[in-house]
Amino acid sequence: MTATSNALDLLTRLVKEGFEAGGTDVCDEVLADDFVEHQFGAEAQGEQAKEHVKAMIRDLQSMAPDVSFTIEDAVEDGDVAWARMTVHGTNTGPLFGRPSSGRPFTITVFDSVRVADGRVVEHWGVPDRFAVLVQTGALGGAPAPA
Repeated sequence: MTATSNALDLLTRLVKEGFEAGGTDVCDEVLADDFVEHQFGAEAQGEQAKEHVKAMIRDLQSMAPDVSFTIEDAVEDGDVAWARMTVHGTNTGPLFGRPSSGRPFTITVFDSVRVADGRVVEHWGVPDRFAVLVQTGALGGAPAPA
């Protein structure tokens, strides 16, 4: 399989097996040894970057174990894939150091990966963290999504 034919498959595996299902082993399977993470707050390279992604998976699962991702749009162009996803969950665990609110949330996430030699070498992620904070009540009395 070439990098061109599997960038979207690798991104989908990372999202579904990792962030949605909570499996951190997928990181060792799909992330290259020289992987670079560009997502705000998790920036790193190599083994440290892989560990940051695993920590993000664990944190998300702790915060919302019922989390689900729906890929709404996706594009693959050469060695790069982009996806826009809708993420649903319920805040039943700690959120950015705050206790759980029990409130549901629905956010948009944009992810992009670059692949080389059949593995992800770079990732950019843009989760709408502000929407999570508002919908879970962490920023005050904002309403939960309908």
